[in-house]
Amino acid sequence: MDAYEKVLGDALVGDATPFAREDYLEEAWRIVDPLLGRVTPLHFYEPQTWGPVAMDHLAPTGGWHDPVTGQDR
Repeated sequence: MDAYEKVLGDALVGDATPFAREDYLEEAWRIVDPLLGRVTPLHFYEPQTWGPVAMDHLAPTGGWHDPVTGQDR
């Protein structure tokens, strides 16, 4: 029996164990739904760089350190 046959068989006999509960699904949608309509801005940057300047505020105290080159930004 493949996975679909198993799930359909479980549904037909009333075995709900392979399915998410309704309250779980409602809570998941409550969390995710507001995020679906958001537009995330794109920040372009050149390859081989440290990334967009707009993200500098995310750097740790003292800036980033590249362990390969030993350079700090």
